[in-house]
Amino acid sequence: MTAATMASTSGGVRQMLRDSLLIAWRNLKRVPRIPELAIFAIVQSIMFVVLFVYVFGGAIAIPGGDYKSFLMPGIFAQTIVFAAGTVAVGMADDGQKGIIDRFRSLPMARSAVVIGRTFSEVVYNAGILVVLMLTGLFVGWRVDDLGALAAGFGLLLVFAYAMAWLGVFLGMMVPTVEVAQQVIFTVLFPITFLSNVFVPANTLPGWLQPFAEWNPTSTLTAALRELWGNPNPVVSDSLASTEPALVTLVWVVVIVAIFGPLSVRRYRNLSR
Repeated sequence: MTAATMASTSGGVRQMLRDSLLIAWRNLKRVPRIPELAIFAIVQSIMFVVLFVYVFGGAIAIPGGDYKSFLMPGIFAQTIVFAAGTVAVGMADDGQKGIIDRFRSLPMARSAVVIGRTFSEVVYNAGILVVLMLTGLFVGWRVDDLGALAAGFGLLLVFAYAMAWLGVFLGMMVPTVEVAQQVIFTVLFPITFLSNVFVPANTLPGWLQPFAEWNPTSTLTAALRELWGNPNPVVSDSLASTEPALVTLVWVVVIVAIFGPLSVRRYRNLSR
């Protein structure tokens, strides 16, 4: 590779990063302008906490601890998974309004629009997670080790980045926001409810337990419970149960490796 080619490649990467950060900033500026986006996302998660802790918590026995400590890591994981739906709706909305066509006409890196969207979603979800953690402290959830709390928070953000790519891809595969909302319900609800978020996976029917055990939502939830010392009933001696953080990171790599290139290709091939 010649020096000129290397310089051109380096300049292209710098432009892509610069354009991606500009798009991320553009997306984040929408939050104070449309605060309902964050408000309803937070209210929805708080609603799940209140309903399951105070309505169902007394009826669900958790070995080794109380239901509040068991539930909160699952709520954080569920919030991050559902965040892919917000991304999908946002991308579908931009496409429907012609904003993506405007971006395509500008002298900017083609991949910056989708990369910038994923960057902004990580920051956006970090804010929502902080609010949810404060809510968890209010209802009685506790973590004694601040280092473990930071490690779990970082794992959640890494997973949020992966789910953002899934959301970008889904949002560009549908023609309207209404269709995006239906696709979200179909794809994301099974991932969150057929898991260990609300009940121990070993209480599910035997034929569902392997799916629930290896479900990325379950491995993320189990990893958080393990890090924070919260109740974490083990399903089996498989890698998903014994090393959930490692399996979660593998899931992150797989999701980004699949939906990252697919999203960039889909964006580049979109017809005006």
